[in-house]
Amino acid sequence: MKTKLLYLVVVVFALNIASDGHGKSKAWMIKTLSTAAPSFIGDFASVATYDGKMLREGTNGWTCSPGRPMPEGGYKDAQDTNASCADIEGFKWVEGYVNGTKPNMSRDAYIWMLHGDVGEDNRVSSLYGGDKESAMKMNHFIESGPHLMLMPKDPKTIENFTTDFTTGEPYQMFKGTPYAHLMIPVEGYYIFQPESAPK
Repeated sequence: MKTKLLYLVVVVFALNIASDGHGKSKAWMIKTLSTAAPSFIGDFASVATYDGKMLREGTNGWTCSPGRPMPEGGYKDAQDTNASCADIEGFKWVEGYVNGTKPNMSRDAYIWMLHGDVGEDNRVSSLYGGDKESAMKMNHFIESGPHLMLMPKDPKTIENFTTDFTTGEPYQMFKGTPYAHLMIPVEGYYIFQPESAPK
């Protein structure tokens, strides 16, 4: 009962974000993107668009931004933004990932995604050949709800973690690549893919 109630809270929160204005106004973007992290980070973070336009200057060294370009007509809802919040080291990881180079980080980094994402092949990134249809056939596709990610400076430090995302415990995504990172589920993680929740 408690779990169902917490799932309901997550759904109501997502619906409130979705219905507050529309997915392209500056106010909607700032509210939606900044709440991809806990308020003690998001309230003081910079907020930027996918192409780097600054919507709000922050004070704590963190930036919240979409993980995908805005569709024509705006984002459907908070999940559709693939929003994340990271510090400078987190964005060094992102830079390496999108450019196909090894991330050049001075330490491990954490990235928040409390609105979840639109789904990914857990083994092979969609940027590098991952395919949703084949991943779903092989049970490797996961549409994540709220989570925190650990982006290691050295992926070897997480190589003994499982890649099984159905246990509720932290698990590896993109194992064996320079972009291997640890997915850390938080309450509501299975809201978009309940069939993968621990049984």
